[in-house]
Amino acid sequence: MEYLKLEHRDRVALLTLNDPERRNVVSNELNEELVSTFDELEKSDDTGAVVITGEGRAFCAGAILDDLLDAGEMQKQGDDASLPHIYRGFLRIAHSTLPTVAAVNGAAVGAGMNMVLACDLVIAGVSARFDTRFLNIGLHPGGGHTWRLRNITNLQTAKAMVLFNQILDGEAAAKRGLAWECVPDDELLEAAISFASEAASHPSELVASTKNTFSETSKTFDSVSSVELEVGPQRLSMQQSAFTDMVEGLKKKITSEK
Repeated sequence: MEYLKLEHRDRVALLTLNDPERRNVVSNELNEELVSTFDELEKSDDTGAVVITGEGRAFCAGAILDDLLDAGEMQKQGDDASLPHIYRGFLRIAHSTLPTVAAVNGAAVGAGMNMVLACDLVIAGVSARFDTRFLNIGLHPGGGHTWRLRNITNLQTAKAMVLFNQILDGEAAAKRGLAWECVPDDELLEAAISFASEAASHPSELVASTKNTFSETSKTFDSVSSVELEVGPQRLSMQQSAFTDMVEGLKKKITSEK
């Protein structure tokens, strides 16, 4: 692959956006590589989680400006296919059955910030900069940007960033809930891999089912519905050997500590 590097750290796949001269922009080529790579990783029994980071001084500088201009011209001609194509990469991340961690080094701008928002967990380096940027180039937010940002943070933070051009550094992102934590840049990858390894240690089908439940419960508005959504997958998990083995192991540990 040319625009994406893939390494394995035990059961964690480390994906590095690899176009540093262009600050890891969202290109058609990168999107194709992201889609095909996630397709393969989800088929692999050896991969339990994914960490995504950027090569060089930026995480991802967003869409290529000429691509946006081309998409604008196509919109004027009634061609609506161009925008969804730009979204393909980060939507593939968002819809993955694998747990995903964004290790954000440097700037994450526009569509690059969408890639961050698509991940299940965000770890920010002190160099991180989260910049929505859309309105500054006369463009309405896209790709579910406002929905994801509001759900991950809150309405005030989302509006401050999108409407009032507030850029968050790593520490501010952690305070506002956009990142789980902010760590020194030289500790960023190891922190992200450590989190990913924890998720990867669980049975893959159980993790995928739990991720799906998070998605489904986001559509509910009451406790009763959330219980109903969880009871089916919970019953299924109790029928698996992993459940019995892990509970029996915990019982033995408790007994040995008495």
